Amino acid sequence: MFKSFSLVYLLLALLIVSCYGIERPSKPDNLLSEDKMVDVLVEFTLMSSAKGINKRELENRGIVPDSFVYKKHNIDSLQFANSNNYYAYDVEKYTDIYTKVKDSLEKLRTFYKAEEKKISEKKQNQLKKQRKPLKLDNQTSLDSTKVN
Repeated sequence: MFKSFSLVYLLLALLIVSCYGIERPSKPDNLLSEDKMVDVLVEFTLMSSAKGINKRELENRGIVPDSFVYKKHNIDSLQFANSNNYYAYDVEKYTDIYTKVKDSLEKLRTFYKAEEKKISEKKQNQLKKQRKPLKLDNQTSLDSTKVN
């Protein structure tokens, strides 16, 4: 029983000591703004999804997702990592950033769902136009939908 208590105290002491002395990272000279950080994280999320769905297509086009995002936003991996570490230290700020990321992704999802619906409706309307009865003359028409 003494061994189990000493083990618990030892683990508790290690936990306290390991958490003690964690300092806030210094603000990087090239810190990404919060808005830019949101944009970059949204882009990483989209690229991660695309990589999961169309990995071969990305490879065929020579797209490396991380490099693509860095190049698009004119940043490098070190700048992103330093900015990410800086913001991650402040849990509330980091949570706000990820809430904005989630909101941005939801807006994109809603936009593309609406676009998908418009395209689908347009295709259905085109099919309906193709199914209209053919007029042969003033009195007779041929309705292809009623042919058995």
